[in-house]
Amino acid sequence: MNLPEIGRRNNMLDINFIRDNLDKVKKSVEVRKAQVDLNKLLSLDDDRKKLIQQVDDLRAKRNENAKAKNIEAGKKIKQELGDFEKNLAEVEKNWQEIMLQVPNIILDEVPIGDASKNKVIRKNGEPTKFNFKPKDHIELGKLLDIIDFDRGVKVAGFRGYYLKNEGAKLHCAVLKFALDHLTQKGLQQIIPPIINKGFALLGGGQFPWNEEDTYKLGEDEYLVGTAEIPLMAMHSGETFDIKDLPKKYVALSPCFRTEIGSYGKDTKGLYRVHEFVKVEQVVLCEADEQESLGFFEELQENSEEILDMLGLPYQVVVLSSQDMGKKAAITYDIETWMPGRDGYGETHSNSMCLDFQTRRLKIKYRDKDGQIKFCHALNNTAIASPRILIPLLENFQAEDGSVKIPEVLQKYTGFSEIKSK
Repeated sequence: MNLPEIGRRNNMLDINFIRDNLDKVKKSVEVRKAQVDLNKLLSLDDDRKKLIQQVDDLRAKRNENAKAKNIEAGKKIKQELGDFEKNLAEVEKNWQEIMLQVPNIILDEVPIGDASKNKVIRKNGEPTKFNFKPKDHIELGKLLDIIDFDRGVKVAGFRGYYLKNEGAKLHCAVLKFALDHLTQKGLQQIIPPIINKGFALLGGGQFPWNEEDTYKLGEDEYLVGTAEIPLMAMHSGETFDIKDLPKKYVALSPCFRTEIGSYGKDTKGLYRVHEFVKVEQVVLCEADEQESLGFFEELQENSEEILDMLGLPYQVVVLSSQDMGKKAAITYDIETWMPGRDGYGETHSNSMCLDFQTRRLKIKYRDKDGQIKFCHALNNTAIASPRILIPLLENFQAEDGSVKIPEVLQKYTGFSEIKSK
């Protein structure tokens, strides 16, 4: 992908903010282990400013000369202007490439370090205990004839799968349950496009960091890995009135990820697959950190409510500076108990991005005093399937391999149990 071309349509962290808060930005880059040369960026910005001024001066000079109709002077100015414009284009290209690599500023609450520094802040429910040796979802899927990995690999390749019979119905049921639950809470339901242009992924902060995990279709067409990307890009270049905020969306979409970045991890089963379906929450609100934190907690509560209603044990984790995405200021993951792993596995993610994405996408609002500001943005995984099927099958299994269906899902499935064949 041609990053500079897309970059001309986007902003990142404001360059003046970077200059005025250089130590803070450097710390955020350092603790994330991001590869960004901030000194080079500032040097390029100095060159850029000088060249912009020189180009503007020459253009003004050209306009004045046009009135005087001095042909020889006009030719000299044209040549000189062309040279400066060429230099400016090259400097801006290099400037944009580095700017796109600058990550968001982390909040003070973020643990510093790698994934081993992730911090569990609360648990809900106890890990399920059995008086027999529990089966994992791979065994259950085969026994109940609800998942077919062999044919999935034959047709789709590595990490392919078929959901069958009650497995397919359970997949649809849990997604519809989550979508209905959040729609009833007042979130506007959206079915977004999943083939997006590059600016959407760059603006949403998916690029340049996760480009390897993205399927590319054409010159400027990509399959998105989350509905957050098209939901954010939907309002690119728009300016809201403050009375129209917040915008609260819930989207249902298929998602696609190459999983190249996770090579060798979770290679068996439904945990890490190339294609899945997700119910995603997105909020756009005023540029106020306390208001953002309020919506962050609201989205978190929505996800936890869904797991509570399903009766699944889980823990909430604050991701460390190296484990969280570069676009987020803070991220909470929910890890749900999976007996087959004899541990917790990530099922949900909740991120507050402040104005990082909206600067790139130019999503603004006019405040009560008439000032134009960039919105704040948040995103949250409400449910993702088939991964959520892992704890649903494994926690509610009986010794004979049959699986009880949570009561809240039974009106969607039409059955209360998946019986062993």
